[in-house]
Amino acid sequence: MHFKLQIFILFLLAPFLGLGIAYAQLQPFALNEMGTLAIREEAFAAEVGKTHEQLLGLTEGLREARRTAETSHLLAGLIRENAHGELIAYEQQHAALQALLKASGEQRSASGDMLDYLLANMLGDPLGQTFGKNATIKVYSLTEAGYRGYMAKVRLHNIEALRVVLAGDEVGGQGETTSAAAARSEAVLAVNAGGFYASGGKLYPVGITVVDGEVLTFADTHLSFVGFNRNGQLVGGVVTSREQLAGMDVLHGASFLPTLLQDGKKQPIPREWANTRHPRTLIGHFLNGDLLFIVIDGRREGWSMGVTLEEAQDKLLEFNVRDAYNLDGGGSSTFYYDGKVLNRPSGGAERRVTTNIVIIP
Repeated sequence: MHFKLQIFILFLLAPFLGLGIAYAQLQPFALNEMGTLAIREEAFAAEVGKTHEQLLGLTEGLREARRTAETSHLLAGLIRENAHGELIAYEQQHAALQALLKASGEQRSASGDMLDYLLANMLGDPLGQTFGKNATIKVYSLTEAGYRGYMAKVRLHNIEALRVVLAGDEVGGQGETTSAAAARSEAVLAVNAGGFYASGGKLYPVGITVVDGEVLTFADTHLSFVGFNRNGQLVGGVVTSREQLAGMDVLHGASFLPTLLQDGKKQPIPREWANTRHPRTLIGHFLNGDLLFIVIDGRREGWSMGVTLEEAQDKLLEFNVRDAYNLDGGGSSTFYYDGKVLNRPSGGAERRVTTNIVIIP
């Protein structure tokens, strides 16, 4: 009876014992799992923290990039505005310069027309005209002015039109006639240029000689130098140093004497040259910048005895000449135009000289 009672009680407690055993078996696993979950939660929080920091850094980088972009955009705008302003200023300056050049050209053209009118009234119509791409040439007889000779008025369009031609293209040689130098250069107009002397059977130019910008001779600096700069302007006077010559930017030139006019004013004539009549070759430029070349015959009884330098000064001023120089005269004076010598050289034929000025239109 007692044993049966124990069995009955055991059966009653069996479910509770099973639950206890099950709980005992499950409890260690639950504790371990909870720990793992806690660790994972901490790791996740750490990763979230890192991501948040990265997001903050990325956001700040984006802000910095935006600020840089805005600054660059602003600078680009300022550069564009500045460039646009400079472009407008350049266009305005260019337009003003073109207007000045146009006005200057129109003024020179008007001045040239007035000069042509003046010369026509004094000398009559040109006996010859040449219109080239490099130069315009008008040739007049000086008979109406009271002289046996010729004058050429030359307007350069290009400095390449004008050259000083050295005889034989060498400093010392046998010389060359003006017509030969013109033919060799294919020039339409030519006159003799600087003086020369003989030594050892050869002819040498006096003073300063410049051809194509190269100084070939430099001596006798008391003479008047007559040259043309790279702008085609007539320059000259007494040149005493190579530095002075270099400052004149001369492309072509030769020497003789004296200087006749400077800035429209007469210059003193040397005593040994005063009031003497001879054949003359003169060069100068008018008030508008056009060049003139004059040859007057002389030493020929019944034809022409020549002109004094004082008379030449007066006549040049009547022609509205600003600067003028006397080139080699006498038997050297030769005026060549359009294939022939127009004047009558005093020696009966052309003289060989060392330098000639030619115009190739």
